[in-house]
Amino acid sequence: MSMQNGSVYTENAPGAVGPYSQGFWAGEFFFSAGQVGLDPASGDLVGEDVESQAERAMDNLHAVLTAAGLGFENVVKTTIFLDDMADFVAVNEIYASRLNKPYPARSTVAVQTLPKGALVEIEVIAYVGT
Repeated sequence: MSMQNGSVYTENAPGAVGPYSQGFWAGEFFFSAGQVGLDPASGDLVGEDVESQAERAMDNLHAVLTAAGLGFENVVKTTIFLDDMADFVAVNEIYASRLNKPYPARSTVAVQTLPKGALVEIEVIAYVGT
């Protein structure tokens, strides 16, 4: 796979709501923007519960990775931002259902607020190497 430096865009994930790219190649590393549970067509959050939003965030990440020619198997690091650490177990189950062992490295942090009032945001770093 040939990589180049530059941004990646897909209509299958929500568009950027600010001056940033959905994803960006830097050599053999691909960095995604954080994805929340926004429906790409409407721009609205998909539900009021963390499970619905986490599922949609993972769908959005999958779309961005696919646009870059990658999949979750290329992910080497993730960061999960939670509005409430009490949602850790629910989000962890959804996350684990999308990735395979060996799982990538991960950080999970609680934050005060997320864009558009989201309950969860997830970002990934992927790698394509020899």
